[in-house]
Amino acid sequence: MTASERDKMAAGEWYSCLVDELEALRMTARNAVHQHNAMAPIERGNMASALRVLFGAVADDVFIEAPFHCSYGINIHLGARVYLNAGCTILDSGRVAIGAGTMLGPNVQIYCAEHHRDAVLRGQGLEVAKPVTIGADVWIGGGAIILGGVTIGDGAIVGAGSVVTKDVAAGAVVAGNPARPLRRVST
Repeated sequence: MTASERDKMAAGEWYSCLVDELEALRMTARNAVHQHNAMAPIERGNMASALRVLFGAVADDVFIEAPFHCSYGINIHLGARVYLNAGCTILDSGRVAIGAGTMLGPNVQIYCAEHHRDAVLRGQGLEVAKPVTIGADVWIGGGAIILGGVTIGDGAIVGAGSVVTKDVAAGAVVAGNPARPLRRVST
């Protein structure tokens, strides 16, 4: 039996994102995101119900500001007290796990998909999904970009505007493009 493109995506294998099943999942996510972004804050509360139902896992006290965008939603797992500021984008073709107490500044972007380097294959929609894991009590400054395959350890700080291309150790402070260690978090 041949694996579906969704199965390949979940397994971290090369898959085509241009199939009806994945487009249907993205359309469901677009509708949930639209509901979240269009609702008045007093009606939306911490997040729109359609968005809450969409996610793979989400704690009751997660707060997501509008606007927000995700590509699938089903691969997003958010721990207790996670806060996503306005303009956050999570392209979750791979699993994205964000630990308890973590805060993302405005316009933080998380990209799991890596498109094929061969132009012909890229044109056929071939990409691979790489997971992103962000530990507990992490602070990610506004405008930071987190690339697929990255793990950020508990208590780390990522400076505003940084591009994180490699793992960040627990308690580390990183900044820059690409992000580099500056020091350890002082308590």
